[in-house]
Amino acid sequence: MQTLRRRLCLALVAGIATPLFAAPSSPATEIELLIARVEQARGVVFIRNGREYSADEAATHLRRKLKAARGRIRTPEQFIEHLGTRSSVTGKPYRVRLPDGRSLDSAAWLRQLLRDVRAQR
Repeated sequence: MQTLRRRLCLALVAGIATPLFAAPSSPATEIELLIARVEQARGVVFIRNGREYSADEAATHLRRKLKAARGRIRTPEQFIEHLGTRSSVTGKPYRVRLPDGRSLDSAAWLRQLLRDVRAQR
């Protein structure tokens, strides 16, 4: 994953990110693009087990959970369902507070981000 992330960052710097974002080549790429969208979600607050986290912290947490899954997550849908929706420790659902103050379950928000990623193909 780190190599993919590094390639995406280099592509952004080189100005060729549009083709990368436009045509994800694999489920693993889509998952990393989804996490990158989380990371870039400025003004969004992630609520996990009653505590608030920044977009960067949420992305770091999701990457850690993905790494711990050791290849058991094969699709972005599995990623959302098994890693991005609730605490594996407490079972409490993750929430997202948007910049406009609306709050929703992370599952709905992540599904919308995935639709956005796929729409840019």
